[in-house]
Amino acid sequence: MPPGTLPVTPRTPSPPPLDPSQYDPARSGYHPLRDACWGPGQSVPYLAVARTFERIEEASARLKIIETLSNFLRSVLALSPGELLPCLRLCLNRPGAASEGLELGIGESLLTRALAGSWRRSAARRRTRGTWGWWPRAAAAPSAPWWRPPASAPRASWASCGRWPPCRATPRPARRSASSRGSSSPAGTRRRATSSGRSAGSCASGWPSSRCSPPWHTPSRSPPPGQGWPPAVLDAGQGMAPEARRAWLEEQSRILKQTFCELPDYAAIVPVLLEHGLEQLPQHCGITPGVPLKPMLAQPARGVGELLKRFEEAAFTCEYKYDGERAQIHVLENGAVFIYSRNQENTTAKYPDLVDRIPKVLKPGVRSCILDAEAVAWDRTTRQIQPFQVLMTRKRKDVDAAAIKVQVCLYAFDLLYLNGEPLVRQPLAARRKLLRQSFEEVEGEFVFATAADTRSAEEVSDFLDKAIKASCEGLMVKTLEVDATYEIAKRSHKWLKLKKDYLDGLGDTLDLVVIGAYLGKGKRAGIYGGFLLACYDEESEEYQSICKIGTGFTEESLEKHYGFLKEHVLAQPRPYYRWDSGAAPDRWLAAVQVWEVKCGDLSISPVYRAAVGLVDEEKGISLRFPRFLRVREDKKPEEATSSTQVAELYKKQQQIQNQQQAEKGEDEEFY
Repeated sequence: MPPGTLPVTPRTPSPPPLDPSQYDPARSGYHPLRDACWGPGQSVPYLAVARTFERIEEASARLKIIETLSNFLRSVLALSPGELLPCLRLCLNRPGAASEGLELGIGESLLTRALAGSWRRSAARRRTRGTWGWWPRAAAAPSAPWWRPPASAPRASWASCGRWPPCRATPRPARRSASSRGSSSPAGTRRRATSSGRSAGSCASGWPSSRCSPPWHTPSRSPPPGQGWPPAVLDAGQGMAPEARRAWLEEQSRILKQTFCELPDYAAIVPVLLEHGLEQLPQHCGITPGVPLKPMLAQPARGVGELLKRFEEAAFTCEYKYDGERAQIHVLENGAVFIYSRNQENTTAKYPDLVDRIPKVLKPGVRSCILDAEAVAWDRTTRQIQPFQVLMTRKRKDVDAAAIKVQVCLYAFDLLYLNGEPLVRQPLAARRKLLRQSFEEVEGEFVFATAADTRSAEEVSDFLDKAIKASCEGLMVKTLEVDATYEIAKRSHKWLKLKKDYLDGLGDTLDLVVIGAYLGKGKRAGIYGGFLLACYDEESEEYQSICKIGTGFTEESLEKHYGFLKEHVLAQPRPYYRWDSGAAPDRWLAAVQVWEVKCGDLSISPVYRAAVGLVDEEKGISLRFPRFLRVREDKKPEEATSSTQVAELYKKQQQIQNQQQAEKGEDEEFY
């Protein structure tokens, strides 16, 4: 086999494909040829995708989920490798790359009308049958009277079980639906959904109708890169001993994860993967201007003493922590400028003034670059930074540069790519030097983040006071030379954030997901008076309740929250919500919004389930005196504070309390 060739299962003669209704990618000893429900060169039936999602939803063990998805993808590679990308798009529930901002946007109301048209039933009658949860069970019983198609239905549409449209046809209508804009878009999306439903066949799996997203719990969440792919893409390790195969797969996963971090676009990765093989990906795929990277994030530090202990003898720098919106600036070789948010959303249209400004601050010789910065609201009259809330009043789309009222100053703090060379593996000191050599500062428009290389607690404290007086949140503290690379898509201890309120409580706020609401009483009657919040557990992929919150709101904000959240009420909690009956809300809500919350401290709780098992075997962690600060529109639910972070915050708090008690005891003994 030539070097770099993708090892796949050889296409030896095999029996005819299985009946699609019998397809089961979760079966033990799955064979990518014998157990597939389509033949070599044929299009992947959509039923195979739907059945895969069903089996994943039924599984609880993470390894079983990975194995099931791997089995399906192994068959795709062995029989229809050209359709690997469309299948991945369906798994991701994204018709395009994250930077394109395309999502299906099909809610339950639209889906109800679409399916009613698809099955010639009224929406009202469909609703009387119950919630969508029963649909897979009903689909398994085609003898039910309501299931039989009307006589007027086209015969070809109802011909035989499993005659599903091929995957390669699916992304096109999906992209059209996701790209729809304007008042006619719901009708157009409904027509396309109805058309797809009519062509789906009568022995439908529950997935196309019960929801429009795969079972990753959150509509925009993709299965982690490297989990599902390596066993699917590489069959060559089958003859290895178990330990050797496990180590081999871990290495393949590492290669893929690193590649995806640097080039998070499956449309670019898959063709290279098929042509050169997984091990050759780093040679052909890397950081590319125009394709946004997930940014490096910081860990919270409770106090100056903690960060000095963390960095010990390593040289570090302190930068002002600006209260704005993360902006990743891409300058292409052709001069085009693109701006992306922290979650890879293309926000170029929101900042036409920055797009015009960037070419003017580039020094001669800079042909292409990727810049990490913070866009901050700026008052040109007072020449001062304005609060984050002011920045959020700026229009998000179709912004006319001449009509902009909220001005922005760009504070640059890192350089990730320059003139064809990625810089992420260079230390921060080198990246910062290149940053300052490549750009010109213009007051109030483009400046470098204010920084100071400090060594002592006194210097850090003084610099923190200056940051607060300059209307900043606090400090970012970063190593300069030792372990100072840029870690894409990671929340790293190489960067610590020290906020101005670290003496008042936790030293950091938490970003939590709203999963429930309590009906208001008294002057809050008729709206929600309190809310159930949750953190996100990355290991189990579930939302764990952490507190009930009812303070920090104005009457106006409560009205606004009610208007938004009432559209996301659920008949029952999601199976991936973890909660206790003692905190059950009056209304369950879909996990669609992240709130920033401040609290006094954290405590062990028998009622809330956050970080259960990480600090106490049976009890979780809750927040004391939680207070609402703002909505985090720049964060997705799966980017909320994790259960691991909650446990770390609790332990840091305990350590400090123990230390204070020990110091108090020593003082008493001395006197």
